[in-house]
Amino acid sequence: MIKIYTTNWCGSCVAAKNLLNELNINFKEINIEKENMSREDLHKLTNNYTVPQIIIDNNCIGGYNQLLYLHQNNKLIDLINDK
Repeated sequence: MIKIYTTNWCGSCVAAKNLLNELNINFKEINIEKENMSREDLHKLTNNYTVPQIIIDNNCIGGYNQLLYLHQNNKLIDLINDK
């Protein structure tokens, strides 16, 4: 399962969701503003304060740049399929 923590105003969040959608990869979006989560709450879950934060099978991979790196290096699908 993939979770992506986002905010309403984040361009990198939009880019990450667009990439996952283009790859037909299902994900659950958690908008921290709508969920009334603080950055401290996000840090407790991901060890990071910034959005997006992308979790693949309970492993925080980081943000959009890390997601893009995994995709461009043909590692994303392997990571998702590695159970």
